[in-house]
Amino acid sequence: MESLHALFAKSPEIALFLSLAIGYYVGKIKFGKFQLGGVAGSLLVAVLVSQVGVHVDPGVKAVLFALFIYAVGYESGPQFFNSLGKQSIREIILAVVLAVTALATVVIMAKIFGLDKGLAAGVAAGGLTQSAIIGTASDAIAKLGLAADEVTRLQGNVAVGYAVTYVFGSFGAIIVCVNILPRLMGRSIKEDAVKAEAAMQQGVQVLAPGQQLAAPDLTGRIYQITQAGNKTVLALEQANPQVTITIERVQRNKQFIEVTPELVLETNDIVLVVGRREAMVDVATELGKELYAVEGMELTMQRKDIALTNKAFHNKSVGEIRAQTAGDVSHGIYVVQISRMGKVLPMLADTIVQLGDVITIYGSEQDVKRVAGIAGYVIVPSEKTDFVYMGAGLVVGLAVGLLTAKIGSIPLTLGSGGGALLSGLLFGWYRSKHQSLGAMPAGAVQILKDLGLAGFVTVVGLSSGLQAVQTVKEHGISLFLIGVVVTILPLILTMLIGRYVLRYDNTAIFAGALSGSRSANPAFGEVLDKAENAIPTVPFAITYALANVFLTLLGPLVVALV
Repeated sequence: MESLHALFAKSPEIALFLSLAIGYYVGKIKFGKFQLGGVAGSLLVAVLVSQVGVHVDPGVKAVLFALFIYAVGYESGPQFFNSLGKQSIREIILAVVLAVTALATVVIMAKIFGLDKGLAAGVAAGGLTQSAIIGTASDAIAKLGLAADEVTRLQGNVAVGYAVTYVFGSFGAIIVCVNILPRLMGRSIKEDAVKAEAAMQQGVQVLAPGQQLAAPDLTGRIYQITQAGNKTVLALEQANPQVTITIERVQRNKQFIEVTPELVLETNDIVLVVGRREAMVDVATELGKELYAVEGMELTMQRKDIALTNKAFHNKSVGEIRAQTAGDVSHGIYVVQISRMGKVLPMLADTIVQLGDVITIYGSEQDVKRVAGIAGYVIVPSEKTDFVYMGAGLVVGLAVGLLTAKIGSIPLTLGSGGGALLSGLLFGWYRSKHQSLGAMPAGAVQILKDLGLAGFVTVVGLSSGLQAVQTVKEHGISLFLIGVVVTILPLILTMLIGRYVLRYDNTAIFAGALSGSRSANPAFGEVLDKAENAIPTVPFAITYALANVFLTLLGPLVVALV
């Protein structure tokens, strides 16, 4: 123990990464259908490691959490702002229900077990993992008009109650949101996350990385002309006005000739045809014999994303744009997909296109360049993060988190977490509208979320674990058990009201909303990990913002009611 203490004193980062490594290993172990997950596993291991004595600079925790919550907001900004409106009423009610049931639970438990105002407020702060309650409760105690030594004693008890209950406050929220809630719903978080993502696409088929259609819609074929002699290229390309093909190359007597609309094809000409499968099937019988491969007939096609900036196409339907660009403008170009702020739109004639939409097109290099110059600009994929944009976003968010407003004598603030989340949402949304700046690859976002959250939780365990265990020894197990009730009961009651009164029917969305209503960041991280997509983020962002206000207000209310 002494050697470990000396090692961790010299290099506390060893304790951090040791807890992460063992914690994620423990998190993978299954107990029947129950599985802790990496975040909860890291928290438990960190508490054990902390018993030898570890000091981690609190600034590390702040940095890791800021990175995590900013990345979450950045990824979900477009979807968040699309989701605001009447459909957010359930999330607002859910956050209110959690705050009310939490207040009632704390006050009733304090009355039953004779807790003073300081211990009760500390249990609320730790059991609900809302550190801001410490500040608001301590301030309220100072204004009670008590003797100075009594004020000091009660304020000290706030810290005691917080230290004893905080660790389980984080862990218990994970149990409810990740393990109990799916059992109540009868479906897993991942199952419903996939279903919700599919519903968002309105029936549009979206392939995951590494997937491709066995029979792709766009295809290329080589034919030797036997049936379509004496027909022009234009006549063949427009044989089916609804679904076109493009003749990209023509070889005659082993010589390549320039392809023009007026070119008359001759028997035995070899042509490379590109187009949609439907049109290819229709025209095949008019062309002749299909050939496997012909030297020199290879052509590399490009699939590019274009950000629409041409005002001539703004608020026009797909059908109108097709008619407007018919002929040379759109020749050889096939629109594969249209998406808006990360959401794929159906390729229907009446679908309205707006500035900032991302149009995915398919065609030869010269055709893609021509259309890109008309419609907007090609979005160049990058594996590098724009640290100018990211740094600015974090600075803005953390600065906003320092702002304080007062309701009477109660200070209200978003805090660094709320500020970074809000900034991430705004900067992510703005990036979706202006994709020439602010690049952050999906892999970079994921590592910020994973390392940020797991590291944050681990630092909490390393910093608070020893104190929590020692305080339990001093004050008995009863305070810890009261904290367990304060952690679990409001979540269970809110979960039941959400399921049977508010009628949440999607496990992933419900889990995100429930974890946010408790501002339970570790639980939310585990929910995201189970979902394997960003579906839970939008309801979490709404309830999290509200919870930061509602739960902070509990400090003076607990002091007044106990």
